Amino acid sequence: MSSSPWFAVRKPMRPRTRLVTSVMSFVLPLLIWSLVSYVPQVWHPKVEITDPGSVTYLRPGMLVDREAFDSEVRQARERHVAVPAGNPANPIYLPAPHQVAKAFYTAFTDAPQRRSEKWLHESLWESIQVIFWGFLLSSLLGVPLGILAGTYDVISRLFEPFVEFFRYLPAPAFGALAVAILGIYQAPKIAIIFIGTFFQQVLIISNTTRKLDPTLLEAAQTLGARNLALLFRVVVPGIVTDLFRDMRILLGWAWTYLIVAELIGTSSGITWFITQQARYKNFDNVFAAIMMIGIIGLGTDLLLAWLGRRIFPWQQAAAEA
Repeated sequence: MSSSPWFAVRKPMRPRTRLVTSVMSFVLPLLIWSLVSYVPQVWHPKVEITDPGSVTYLRPGMLVDREAFDSEVRQARERHVAVPAGNPANPIYLPAPHQVAKAFYTAFTDAPQRRSEKWLHESLWESIQVIFWGFLLSSLLGVPLGILAGTYDVISRLFEPFVEFFRYLPAPAFGALAVAILGIYQAPKIAIIFIGTFFQQVLIISNTTRKLDPTLLEAAQTLGARNLALLFRVVVPGIVTDLFRDMRILLGWAWTYLIVAELIGTSSGITWFITQQARYKNFDNVFAAIMMIGIIGLGTDLLLAWLGRRIFPWQQAAAEA
C-alpha cells in the first residue's frame, strides 16, 4: 500500500504539494476572516443603522449592539411609530479584508490627516533602523561568544550560567534604566532589542556549536590543527550553515521585541503609527500596519533563505538527496 504524498513520515513533499500547502497556510486564515466579515450568519454582533426611524439618538452609519437594536425595534412596533432599520455589521475594531487592502494603498498614497501623524513608510523606516542596529550589535558580541562557549568548556562555564540566569529577565523591565542612561530617543529602543536577543544568541549558537561532529575535530587534531586553526578552519566552517539558520530565527525574535522597545522613551516607529491610528479608531490602518510588520519580516526571512541557498549550495543538495 503506497503512502499518502501528503502525510509521508519524514519524507520531503513533492514540489507541487509543498507549494499548495504553503499557499493554503495563507488562504485558510484569509478565508476565515472573510467568512466572519462578509457572512452575517457567522458573527455580526452589531447593527449599522441605515434609518433611525423614530429613535432620536440613532444616526445613519452608527453601530449599535444587536440586542439594543432589537429592543428599539420592539418598542417602536408597540408604539406604532417608525421602526429603525439597519444591516448586520461587525465591531469597528474588525475591518473587512477589502478595507484593510484599501488601507495598505492609502497609507502610502494619502497624506496624513493630522500634523502630528507620519506616513507609514516613515514609521516603518524608523522601526527597521532600530531592528538593524539592535540585532547587529547583539550579533557582533553574541555570535563570537556563543561559538567560543560551544567550543571551549572554560568559556562555557565562565559565561553560560550567568547568561542562563539573565535570559529569564524580561527585556522591557530594563526600559526605565535604558532611558536614564541612554536618553529618550532611539538608543534605549536599540538597547531593548539588544537585551532581548543577545542572551538567546549566546545559548542557541553555543548549542549549535556543540552539535558539530566530534570526528571532524579528532581528524583535524590528528593532522596537527591546534587552537585558532582548529577554531577557524574546522569549527566555524563546520557550523556555518546551521549558524546562518539560527540567525534567521533570532532575527524574528528581534521583531517580536519591537513594539515593546518603541514604547520606551519618545514614541516612534510603527508602534507610534499603530497607537495613533487606534486612538482615532482607524482600525483598518492598524491592521495594515501590523500586517506590514509580518510582510517585512517574512520577506526578510525568504530573502535570507534564498541567499543561504546561494552561499551554501551544498546544503540544498544534501537536503534533496
